[in-house]
Amino acid sequence: MKHITSSVLLGTTGALMMSVLSGCEAPQEEQKNRFLVIEQQTNGKYIVVEEMPTDGPSRAIIRERDANGMVTERFMNEAEMKALAEQEYKKVQNGSSETIQEGSGSAGMGLAGTILAVAAGSLLGNMIGNALMNNKNFSKNASSSNRSAYSRSAAGKASKKSSSKKSFFGGGSSKKSSSSRSGGFFGG
Repeated sequence: MKHITSSVLLGTTGALMMSVLSGCEAPQEEQKNRFLVIEQQTNGKYIVVEEMPTDGPSRAIIRERDANGMVTERFMNEAEMKALAEQEYKKVQNGSSETIQEGSGSAGMGLAGTILAVAAGSLLGNMIGNALMNNKNFSKNASSSNRSAYSRSAAGKASKKSSSKKSFFGGGSSKKSSSSRSGGFFGG
């Protein structure tokens, strides 16, 4: 009977530790396809004014101004968006993309740069999207060219999540606590 109890206890402890350890990893946010409304500014640059996740393919409505200032809208499908994003990603790789230049996104970017900045993960894959977002200038330009309410809401949720993470073994702070006991169980 003693062996059965030990086995059950070890099995339960092992399962508990596996669930604790797997819970320590941050869940990967799935890159969803996007429906975008991209608007051309008076300076000729583009910004995202509306963004929504979609279950269907990524697509966009592009609002552009003609020579008389009239706004026209055109539809862009996922294949067109992907082609522009790939074209801009090649510029990122050779260092000539405005998406990685310091301070270029504050007044908008070109259409290809704007699409890459907002939908790189869903159009080109998570690895490329994550690699781009790790670039400080790209990340800053991407956030400044996206003025949609969805983007502001998602950014707020992400900062709340990161600031409220707690460890299984204590709070989320990096302060060390000292024990007043000497020679405690863990050598405290």
